[in-house]
Formats: sequence, structure tokens, C-alpha cells
Amino acid sequence: MRIRKYAAIDIGSNAVRLLISNVIESKQQTQFFKNSLVRVPIRLGEDSFTSGKISNRNINRLLESIQSFKILMNVHGVENYLAYATSALRDAKNSHLIVNEVLNKTGINIEIINGKREAKIISKTDVFQSIDIDKTYLYVDVGGGSTEFSVIYGGKRIDSISFKIGTVRLLNKSVDYKIWNQVEDWVRKKTKPYKKIYLMGTGGNINKIHKISNIKDNRPITYLAMSSIYNKLNSLTYEERIIQMGLNPDRSDVIVLASEIFLKTLSWSGAKVIYVPKLGLADGMIRELYYESLQ
Repeated sequence: MRIRKYAAIDIGSNAVRLLISNVIESKQQTQFFKNSLVRVPIRLGEDSFTSGKISNRNINRLLESIQSFKILMNVHGVENYLAYATSALRDAKNSHLIVNEVLNKTGINIEIINGKREAKIISKTDVFQSIDIDKTYLYVDVGGGSTEFSVIYGGKRIDSISFKIGTVRLLNKSVDYKIWNQVEDWVRKKTKPYKKIYLMGTGGNINKIHKISNIKDNRPITYLAMSSIYNKLNSLTYEERIIQMGLNPDRSDVIVLASEIFLKTLSWSGAKVIYVPKLGLADGMIRELYYESLQ
């Protein structure tokens, strides 16, 4: 048996995350286990989607976070890492200046990836370990700046796309209604050939919704349960969601918007349930790192 350690830094629109994973190699199989997950609530998207660039305050917060992540990676004995930035830095006018400053001050190289690549990485995670591979899934990853969709058939990704609809964009009223129409058209067109579609949802908001629903880990959320949770969340104020439901302040405002995206997608696709495998971009990055090391 051999144990290897890899890290993924995911610089999103609502938060910055560090995932450290153990990769266990044995004669029987290779297994991936999450060792440590650190999440820092830096809402880069609020800057990017309103003013078009990241503020000095958030640049400094990002720098300090990356410096801390580097220390943690050293302490854990990480073999290699990837640092990917998504929608917020993609849209920011000063993104390349930030990437250069982070590299100069921390030695960490950030790569800004496009939406299609983000969708591909997310869909390569081991999502089929606890669900039926024979089913057809619409994989939906709702982020702060964008939402990635992938059609999964026979355990393989058939098609992927990324739309600039995310919770932080919606919160800041930075989404044109035409984009909603484009999303609906794509979902209806891509799911129409299949008799039955199941949704697979990833992202911090759907993970929290699954926890709120009190459903066992391997059971999906039904459309009715999702509607009920949405109605409850929507009936409460921002403060009430924090106090009564135990939501973090940076989750309390965006979770309602994420619920809307999932409900609309359920309706457009005709799916009745959402499976929640609790995997995302960072998990896909770990797998990408490991399989590249074997080449």
C-alpha cells in the first residue's frame, strides 16, 4: 500500500477553499479520501460582478489565505497541488495582476480556467460510487458566479456547458433574463432524448440543503422536499435563517437563490429527484493531479 497526498485550491466567487486528500494506492484499487477542508468566505464575485475588478481589501484577504494554505500544505506533506480560479477572477479586469502578485508573494501558481473546463473537471469526479451507473443524470454544479451542467449517460460525460448564472451574480442582480432562457433551452434540448432523467447536484448550497432535509447520505432529495425547503427558506429573513437554521452569514443569502436554480432545472428536465454526492471542483482537481502523475 502507498499513501500519497495532494491538494486543491479552489478560488470561487463566494469562497476560497483548500482541500487536502489522501490517495491510497493498493493492489486492489485506488481510493480517494478527504483529509482536510478549509473554507474562507471571501466573496470575490461581489467585487467582480459589480465593479468589474477585485478590491484591494479582498486581494489582501486572498493573499493571506493563500499564504495560510501554503503553510498547511507544507505541514501535511503535500506532494503536489493545483490552484484554479473560476468565474469571479475570469471576469475581473485585474485578474492577471492578482495572479502575478500571488505568485510573487507566495510561490503559488493560480490558473484561471474557463467554464467548459470547469464543467469537465467537475464531471470527472467519482460520483458513481454510491449511485446507479445505468441511470441518466443531469449533473448541476451551482457556484457563486456560474452554474455548470453535464449530461452523464452510462457513466460517461456526453455534453457539458457553463452559464453565467450563479448565486452571487443573482444576489447582485447581474444576470440578464436572456441567460435564463438560454439555460432552459439547453436543459430541455439535452435531456429530451432520454426517457428518465435524474439530477445530480453539487456545491455548498445543495450540500447544506441535503443536510437540512435530514435525508440519509445515499438518498436523493425529492422535488416536493426541495420545494418545501425552498418555501421555508424564502419565508425567513436573512437573520432568521442564520438564527433558526444555523446557516453561516455568507450562506444565508445565497442558499435561496441556489434553491431556485435547482427547482427550475428539475422542472425543465422533468427530473423528480436530486442526488447529492458531496463532490465538486476540488475533488475533480485532486483526481486530475493524481492521474497526470501516472502518465
